[in-house]
Amino acid sequence: MEQDVGNSFFLVDDHDMLRDGLRALLQAEGYHVVGEAGDGEAALQAIPAAAPDVAVIDVGLPGLNGIELTRELAQTAPEVRVIALSLHAERSIIIAMLRAGARAYLPKSAAFGELLTAVGEVLQGRLYLSPSVASGVLEGLLAGPVDTPHGAFASLTARERRIIQLIAEGHTSKEIAAREAISVRTLETHRSNIMARLRLTSVAALTKYAIREGLTTPDIAHTDATG
Repeated sequence: MEQDVGNSFFLVDDHDMLRDGLRALLQAEGYHVVGEAGDGEAALQAIPAAAPDVAVIDVGLPGLNGIELTRELAQTAPEVRVIALSLHAERSIIIAMLRAGARAYLPKSAAFGELLTAVGEVLQGRLYLSPSVASGVLEGLLAGPVDTPHGAFASLTARERRIIQLIAEGHTSKEIAAREAISVRTLETHRSNIMARLRLTSVAALTKYAIREGLTTPDIAHTDATG
């Protein structure tokens, strides 16, 4: 069925095959794919200029993850509706993505028909949460409060969240300092302050924290870090 020509998409995923498949399926439905990116930083640069109606974003992106990308897009391209895709169904990641501004959340195992359902919902201004993950989120909410916005995580700056992610992904201090355009000494100061504020004593603990808070995912994190 031919869709409204105004409904355009931008695809963000670090796997070429997944982007190729999504592009083909969306185009077969009459949608326009106006751009693609394989990482969050490239997407952040390209999406505002491409001005898609919908951005389909992988949560587990290297460098600038899907949650941080979505937070940034809420400021630079607030009219773009974000649909999150993820291999993971952890409640903390789902909630973090929705809080960042995503309008829908689906697992990558979902059928293409469900993605079309989510597209229809977000284009009508509604939220969509895949039934396969919704029950877990609701059960968690019933069991107890989610992380408070007044906790230590909420006090972190965007740069500090990026630093945590990059450390968890196994980047060296020199690499992270170069990405952030700061000196290694300044980076080490940031790292010490972050560790003290979060009461963490090792890179391994920081990596677990980053996964728990949705800053990275287990498939990307440098999980054999020891300190």
